[in-house]
Amino acid sequence: MKLFIDIGHPAHVHYFKNLIQRLKVKGHSVIVSSRDKEMAQYLLQQLNLEYFNRGKGASGIIGKVLYTITADYDLYKIARREKPDFFLSFASPYCAHVSSMLRKPHIAIDDTENATFGQMLYRPFTNHILTPDCFKKDFGKKQMRFPSYMELSYLHPNVFNPNDSIYEYLGIEKNEKYCVLRFVGWGAVHDIGHKGLTLENKINAVREFSKFCKVFISSESKLPDKLKKYELNIPKHRIHDVLAFSSMFYGESATMASESAVLGVPAVYLDNEGRGYTDEQEHKYGLVFNYTESESDQLKSIEKGVEILKTNKESHWSDKRTNLLNDKIDLTAFLEYFIENYPASTVGSKEYFKKYSY
Repeated sequence: MKLFIDIGHPAHVHYFKNLIQRLKVKGHSVIVSSRDKEMAQYLLQQLNLEYFNRGKGASGIIGKVLYTITADYDLYKIARREKPDFFLSFASPYCAHVSSMLRKPHIAIDDTENATFGQMLYRPFTNHILTPDCFKKDFGKKQMRFPSYMELSYLHPNVFNPNDSIYEYLGIEKNEKYCVLRFVGWGAVHDIGHKGLTLENKINAVREFSKFCKVFISSESKLPDKLKKYELNIPKHRIHDVLAFSSMFYGESATMASESAVLGVPAVYLDNEGRGYTDEQEHKYGLVFNYTESESDQLKSIEKGVEILKTNKESHWSDKRTNLLNDKIDLTAFLEYFIENYPASTVGSKEYFKKYSY
């Protein structure tokens, strides 16, 4: 079997890295294309995974449409030469278009309800769309829901054990209390209209949280001078070790909020629209606390962060994580089953879910 996977974001490397390695061990071929976005290709290099570079992409609606044409052409040339049996991606329109041109099936995974523009581009050309069962949109007959989160493809206990050597990189004593803040750049199409935390409230959050623990900031954009001393400086592929041992996550990244939740770390997440999975992680498991980007909610979110740091009990959050894991499956194992048994797996997955719950 030969599988073509397209990577459009660093998170996608994490989604598929364990799957790629497992399939290769079994003798399957995996072709990888990757956008040159942030640290996506750095992560692929760290994993010794070969890939085709499809460029940096573009910003703005017009730029993204033009980039779609060139990326489609580049991927088409690669796929026509490599002759994959089918395509897999996280909501990649390029994979969808090229698979349709070559009359091969495309399996898309999606967990981002507000990525409407991208969904318009990939859905008509996709055979099956896999989404978490908490996903709020209905994509009709093509959609299959699985009882898991994308983050459990790489942070499930079956595939991830945090390494406490990260304390050395952080420059603090082992078991010293710290929290992680994440500020995003708001450059994606589904980020249009979002502004996120004000600079004043970023500074307020750091000042308040610093009263209780060490503060580290991860930021997509350049930090202002007042916050530079808090910047997280670690090997980029060690971020999940940082999250795993932290006392709290606070920020604008849905992915990192969910990563923290599945690791048993309380997360305060700010976004006007939210996600189905962060909503579930709040209302069902009590591990995420969702706030909008309004000025009043920004202040409330800082208050919630202070409350968590004041009363943080590790066993309390660990119990909540256990409840979550009891309900969710190892996503990598499911994807491995789904791909190796495709297309029969499109009708046999419910029995799989019953058999392989944690």
